[in-house]
Parts: sequence; C-alpha cells; structure tokens
Amino acid sequence: MSPHSTPVSRRTVTRAAAAAGLTVLFAAGRARAATRIGPRTLDVSVPSAALGRSAPVRLILPSSFASQPNRTYPVLYLLHGAHDDYTSWTRETDIEAFTQGRELIVAMPDAGPTGIPTAWRNGPDYETFQLEEVPALLRRDYRASGVRAVAGVSTGGYGAMAHAARHPGAFGAAASYSGILDTTAPGVPPLMDTIVARENLAPASLWGNPILNLLTWRDFNPRARAQGLRGTALYVSNGSGIGGGGGDPLPGVLESALWPSAHLFTGALALLGISVTTHFYNGGGHDWAYWKPEFAASWPMLARALGLPE
Repeated sequence: MSPHSTPVSRRTVTRAAAAAGLTVLFAAGRARAATRIGPRTLDVSVPSAALGRSAPVRLILPSSFASQPNRTYPVLYLLHGAHDDYTSWTRETDIEAFTQGRELIVAMPDAGPTGIPTAWRNGPDYETFQLEEVPALLRRDYRASGVRAVAGVSTGGYGAMAHAARHPGAFGAAASYSGILDTTAPGVPPLMDTIVARENLAPASLWGNPILNLLTWRDFNPRARAQGLRGTALYVSNGSGIGGGGGDPLPGVLESALWPSAHLFTGALALLGISVTTHFYNGGGHDWAYWKPEFAASWPMLARALGLPE
C-alpha cells in the first residue's frame, strides 16, 4: 500500500511495457501474449478461469535458462501491495540485478488494484490465480520445480502469510514486510474497507461484513490460520511508524496502524511453538525505503528454502 504510487503512473508503465514489443509464445497448443521487458524479464498474460479474464505475471528468468534446457528451477513469488501492480518489484527495487547469476525464477503475479490476493466474496479469486494457475504455467512452460518461497509488501505481505497458512507445505518460506497479518485485529477491518473503497469497490465484496461474516474473515486471516505455518520458515518485519514530523506523515501513520496486527500474529505463532524471525523496529514508514532492506535481510532464509546459496 505505497502512498507514492498512483493509477496514472501504473497505466503509464503498462503502456510503455506494451510498446516495448509484443511477441507470441506457443505452448500446450495455445497462444499467449508475452512482452519482453529485458534480457531476462518478460510479462506473460495468463488466461485465468479464476479471474474470468487474462491477467499478467512478470517473470525474471535465471541466467542459465536458455543454455540449460533440461534444468528445472525453484520459484520466488514476490507479491505487490495495494494501489500498485505486478511491476512494482522491478520498478522499486534492484531485483533483476540482485538475481543475476542466481538460479531461480522470480514470479510477480497480478493481485488486482487492492493487492489483496484472496478469493473475493463477490469477485475474482486471486488466491487460485496465484497458487494454481500461475504455478501451472510456470511448470508447463518455464521448467519450474516444486520448490517455492513467497514474500510480499503490505497487502502482498498479507498474501504471503495467508497463502502459506491456508496451504500448508506449498512454500518452504514466507516473508512479510509491513503486512496485514491479523485482519480482525482492532482497527484493521476498517482499514481493509478503506483499501477496497479507494478502488471504487464495495467493501462487502471482499469477505462480506466483518461481523455478520466473521467466519469468512477468520478463514482468510493469517493469525487464525497460523497452525498451517508449522514447518515453514517465516520472516516478519514491521515498523512502529510515526504520527507526524517533517514531510508526508502518511507512510508513518499507515505503518503504525499495522504494528499491533503484526505483534498479535507473531504472538499467536509463539503460543503455537512455531518459529519466526522478526524485525520490529522503531519508527519507519509504509514504503519501499524500508521494504528493500527488509527483503535483503530475509534473503538468506528465502535462499535456504529455495536450495540456493545465500
């Protein structure tokens, strides 16, 4: 949920990427549109029954992909935040340069404008898209192995932990940077409603009313499903945020709003005896200036889960 991202900039980026050149890949008897972004980076349009439309996933392929055609690769899924899109990790970080020479596939799937990758009550099923349809494409066309890890920022951090908790064993590791990790914590349901409403969507279209449909809210809540994270390597980071000061106070306010939720989540893990690496730091803002070093700090854990050198 980066306050510095706007719909206009996303559309501009998308148009620029499309103008870079459209090619057609043929696999399994079907044509798919793919846009080459760089030597190792491409955008693939994935036909999705779960979404009722085609949706994009940005891929960074390993350096040896062409020279070792019989090799399979582990996959690191990177999930974007609210009011942003699947291009955010390559736009805001050096993930392309960072993975140069590392033998993995990086997949950055679309999660819609809210960045909440879940099965919406009245809408698309981004959970199925990210956990079934994109992996099927990667196995079929890009030689992905069954080894996976997932990380995300903000609502993508929610997605990383929710996916791993709701589908035990699907990921060897999950990392959340300023994620929404207890969706029923005090003050969090109104925050979720605000995220949805900002994209001109009805708040109830997510999981329904947080009181009348409490069971649904709990079912998609990482804290409530924490038992499913046993055996998964975990990393959680969050700042305490700030209430004011110089510059734009919004990133600090947003970060502080998620501080209790993160602690309730890690507290639930502790009660269950589930190990988690945490970095709770003073101050900080809900933006990439803090998320980039947190990704770097979590990389050794992610690399181990992917079977890669740190």
